Amino acid sequence: MVLSLIAVVLSVAFVSGTLVFSNTATSTFNKLFAATASDLAVTPAPPSGDDSGQAQDASGRTPTIPASVVQQVAALPGVKTAEATVSTTTATLVNPKTNKAVGPTTGAPTIVGAWVDGPRTPMKVTSGNAPTGPGQMMLDADTAKNAKLNIGDPIRVIGERGTFDYTISGIATFTGTNPGAALAFTDLPTAQQNLLGSTKVLTGVDAYGDGSKTNDQLKTEATAALGSAYQVKTSAEQQADNAKGVGSFLNFMKYVMLGFAGISLLVGGFLIINTFSMLVAQRTRELGLLRALGGSRRQVNRSVLIEALLLGVLGSTIGMLAGLGLALLLIQLMKGAGMTLSSSLDITAAVPIASYAVGIIITMLAAWIPARRAGKVSPMAALSDHGTPAEASTNKVRIILGLLVTLGGAALLAVGGTSKSLGQAGSDLGLGVVLTLVGFVVLGPLLAGVVVRVLGAALPALFGPSGKLAQRNALRNPRRTGATAAALMIGLALVTGASVVTNSMVASTSEQIDKQVGADYIVTVNHGGLTPPMVDAAKNTAGIGHVTEQRELMSNLTLPDGSVVKHQFVSAVSSTFTQDFAVPVSTGSGDGLVNGGISVDQNFAKDHKLSVGDKITVDYGSGRTQQLPIGLVTTTGNAIFDHHLFATIDTVAKAVPKDQQPLDVVVFGRAASGADKAKTLTALQNSFNAYPQVSVQDQAGYKKIVQQQVDSLLTLIYGLLGLAIIVAVLGVVNTLALSVVERTREIGLLRAIGLSRRQLRRMIRLESVVIAVFGALLGAGLGLAWGITAQQVLKAQGLNVLSVPVGTIVGVLIASAVVGLLAALLPAFRAGRMNVLAAIASG
Repeated sequence: MVLSLIAVVLSVAFVSGTLVFSNTATSTFNKLFAATASDLAVTPAPPSGDDSGQAQDASGRTPTIPASVVQQVAALPGVKTAEATVSTTTATLVNPKTNKAVGPTTGAPTIVGAWVDGPRTPMKVTSGNAPTGPGQMMLDADTAKNAKLNIGDPIRVIGERGTFDYTISGIATFTGTNPGAALAFTDLPTAQQNLLGSTKVLTGVDAYGDGSKTNDQLKTEATAALGSAYQVKTSAEQQADNAKGVGSFLNFMKYVMLGFAGISLLVGGFLIINTFSMLVAQRTRELGLLRALGGSRRQVNRSVLIEALLLGVLGSTIGMLAGLGLALLLIQLMKGAGMTLSSSLDITAAVPIASYAVGIIITMLAAWIPARRAGKVSPMAALSDHGTPAEASTNKVRIILGLLVTLGGAALLAVGGTSKSLGQAGSDLGLGVVLTLVGFVVLGPLLAGVVVRVLGAALPALFGPSGKLAQRNALRNPRRTGATAAALMIGLALVTGASVVTNSMVASTSEQIDKQVGADYIVTVNHGGLTPPMVDAAKNTAGIGHVTEQRELMSNLTLPDGSVVKHQFVSAVSSTFTQDFAVPVSTGSGDGLVNGGISVDQNFAKDHKLSVGDKITVDYGSGRTQQLPIGLVTTTGNAIFDHHLFATIDTVAKAVPKDQQPLDVVVFGRAASGADKAKTLTALQNSFNAYPQVSVQDQAGYKKIVQQQVDSLLTLIYGLLGLAIIVAVLGVVNTLALSVVERTREIGLLRAIGLSRRQLRRMIRLESVVIAVFGALLGAGLGLAWGITAQQVLKAQGLNVLSVPVGTIVGVLIASAVVGLLAALLPAFRAGRMNVLAAIASG
């Protein structure tokens, strides 16, 4: 019962902790946004009618507004003060002493801007002085601490307008939450000149009302006075936008963690079913006596369910409280990553409701089957000589039902793997996964009778009587063995399936790079874009034959039939693009792209009934439009070209001058004919020594980065699935422990006729290993089926290479045997310590 309780506690703690952490993080950020949002914010209107509200486009250029807007806003009736703001997220902070980038590595931005000591500034100067003059800069305290920078130290900023050196004049500390970003400030004129290129522009204006008008009224008047070139938002709208950006990430994280908690609850359900099944079996005589004394089936059934209810309530209570500790641990982990959340936990009514709901419902559902079985105990069972009769292994109805469900799931997986429609294939895959899982669980006893017999066939020869007894004990109750193995099967099936998909992802990407990327080197930047000096550094490197630039422009497309596709990126590339890439041509040719056309992929062409020669009107915003013929339709099934539209930089320049185009997001380099590629790579990397935010890789290095990214994802999945596997291991321990209690008299008799303690312990360990490996084999089989089907479903999306991680699967099987061995240690130890005479007398 204690182990069952632990399973409930762990699963509920995961649910409770996730909800409390998510609520606390959301509440913390909402308070920050509410405390810092101005009454009215004026920023440049998003390009191409983009309603995302982003002040920063995706390619490195910082949108600006004229500095005169400050006076216009300040002059509006009801405005008390208006402040100029300058900030950008495209700049990189560098410590000149180490030539290393300064700032977060967890995905949070580095924000460089002008220091404004306004009424709602979230920071205060705690050391030194605010920046004054062109050579001074102030850092936030966390960034300074992490980078070991102090007042008087040099600091460098590399931005889209150049590289600038400063001296740290002061340190500022957040008065509330540190969102995890790195912040650096200069005075306003310096920020304007160095970050934006002119003291006549800003990135925005923050206005504060005098109380005579509402924020909505201020917005109406500001919009009328300024026109459509500006975006005006109230405090509430700013808070909503900020909360939406943070909330999407937090919600994603929350639902992923809750999903894995659900898997753990499902696995815990098998543990509880086994526990109550064995308890009911051990109480057969006792339940028979109750029935003989007049107890009804309903009363017996209810007694088991009430016992389960008590277990669920207790487990949910402890789990909910443990979840608070888990939430505090997550908050500390976030603090270690640079994000300080409130230490005051936000516990809403949803937390106890969810905790008790999942804990009690799962426990009651799991106990319902054993409870029904208890209610069917006959009064004649009281006369039984032994209270633990073996359960029937299976029945025809169960076999037929299990086979039908399994075959139905397998059919759906097969259909999904061959379907041409991604949506339909995804649905078939999801339903197929569920049905095959249910089918294997239902068929567990039948599979146990077959697979365990095969697995244990060698045990008698290898381990003598201990091996023979271990095999027979595992086969004695196939239903129990199947349920115990099912718990392990679920976690290991998900591990195997995820491994197949991620391995195939890496293999597919590597193949596409080999087949389609002819460039020798790939130059990328951590954030922002590659500035002209960076591109020149690549072009001027000895041994480089040419470089191919790629930049992204947001656009709206008007198609020949008059329909409009909004917010579509067009990739503007150098004319050497077709030399550096083996373009997968469906119709048209690379010349059609180089000679002033635009490329679309097959799916886009099919969805919109387009073909080579059709003309698309591309609107880049601000009245900059051009009509481009389709010169190339690319074949689908590769990540490089799918969902991408390409046009040359020269073609786009006819509508958007090159100096107004965004910065490059990536640059591809090709070694000159006869140049040593390895030496050229070193030279190219040395060319970017002054830009630590830039990464230079050859094709092998780029593949390695892809592998590392996928490995990080897989590690996260393994970590989250670890809880389910821990609960499954508890199930093995529980089954063996109860099995030892159940077989007390039998163990005593075996010891009496000469079975040694060592042989007894070995018997229990071997039984555990067989059950664990049985579960692992089922999990590996299911996971392979799921992973292979998922790869086939995503084949048209670029996952065109199937790669089965044989090493991982073998490792899982070996690890399962070790887990089985460890799970048996305590039950085997307890069995070995039994008093022989007392054990025999217990019958």
